[in-house]
Amino acid sequence: MLRARVCAQIGDMADKYGGSALWETYHRTRITVDASRDLSGFRSGDVNFKLGLWDPGTNGVRYLKSLIYNLAERLDEADWARLHRIRNRRTGRPIEVRTHGEPVCMDYLQAVLELGFMSRHVVLDGAAVLEVGAGFGRTCHAVLANHDVAEYCIVDLDNSLELARAYLRQALDDEDFMKVRLMRAADLEQALGESRFDLCVNIDSFAEMDPDIVRDYLRFIAGHCRHLYVKNPVGKYFDPSLDGHAGGRELVAMALSTGLLRDVIDIHDSDAVREQSTAFVSAYRPAPGWARIADAWAPPWSYYWQALYRADTDE
Repeated sequence: MLRARVCAQIGDMADKYGGSALWETYHRTRITVDASRDLSGFRSGDVNFKLGLWDPGTNGVRYLKSLIYNLAERLDEADWARLHRIRNRRTGRPIEVRTHGEPVCMDYLQAVLELGFMSRHVVLDGAAVLEVGAGFGRTCHAVLANHDVAEYCIVDLDNSLELARAYLRQALDDEDFMKVRLMRAADLEQALGESRFDLCVNIDSFAEMDPDIVRDYLRFIAGHCRHLYVKNPVGKYFDPSLDGHAGGRELVAMALSTGLLRDVIDIHDSDAVREQSTAFVSAYRPAPGWARIADAWAPPWSYYWQALYRADTDE
C-alpha cells in the first residue's frame, strides 16, 4: 500500500514537472536520444537550432528585424534628427521595427549613417550632387530631406532609373522633386560633359559593374566632381553556407568577375576585411591628385567599407 502511494506521488510529480506536448514532439524529432552521442556538429544543426532561436533557415525576418533594432539603438541624437526629417519613408511597405517612437527600416538606417559620414566632411547645403547607381532612390531622398541641395542628378540603367523616378515622385514634395535630374547611363558624357558637381556618391554598385566601366566612371568623376563618397564591399566571398548559391553557378561566376576588388576573402574575419580595406581605398581613388579625407568600416555588413576623397589636395 505504501509502495503504491509512493509510485502515485512520483507519477504526480512527473506530470507536474514534465514536458509539454510541444517538447515531447521536439524530443522525438530533433533532440533525440542519439543527439548526445555525436557532438561534432550539433551547434550548427537542428539540435541547437531548436534549443535556441538561431536557425537561419526559419528566422530570416526575425534576424533582419533584430539587426535593424540593434543598429537603430546605436544611432546618436543627430542621426535620429536626420531620420525624423525624412518624410514618406514608409512608401512601399518596408520591413521595419519601431524604436524611439519611430518606424525604422534597414534602407533608411543605412541612408542616415551614410549621410552622417558624408556631411561631416562635405558641405551639402547648396551642393550639386551626382549619384551613380541610386537603387530606388533612398539616398537621394535622405539628402534632400536634410539639406537644401542645388541639384541631385542620378545616373543609372534604364529599369532602375524608372523605379527611382516612380519612388521619388511619391516620396518627395514637388519642390524637392524638381531638383532631381534622372539620367540614362548611356547618355552620361553627352548630357553631363560640361557639368560640375560638388559630390559624387556611389553605394553598392561599383562592385557589380565590369571593371572597365568602373574605371570609366572614376575618370569621369575625376574630371567633373570635387568629392567622391564610395561605399562597397572590400572583396568577394565564396561561401555556399551564406546563401546556398541560390542563383546558380553562372550567376555566382558573374558576381565574382565584377568590380575592381575581386579577391576572395573571409568576409567575417575583421582582420582580413581591414587588411583588404587598404586595397579598397587605393582602388576607388579617382585620380592620383585626389586625397583620401576619411575612410571607415560601414556597419552593419562585415565586409563593407566607405571612403571619401577630395580633388586636388595633398594628403
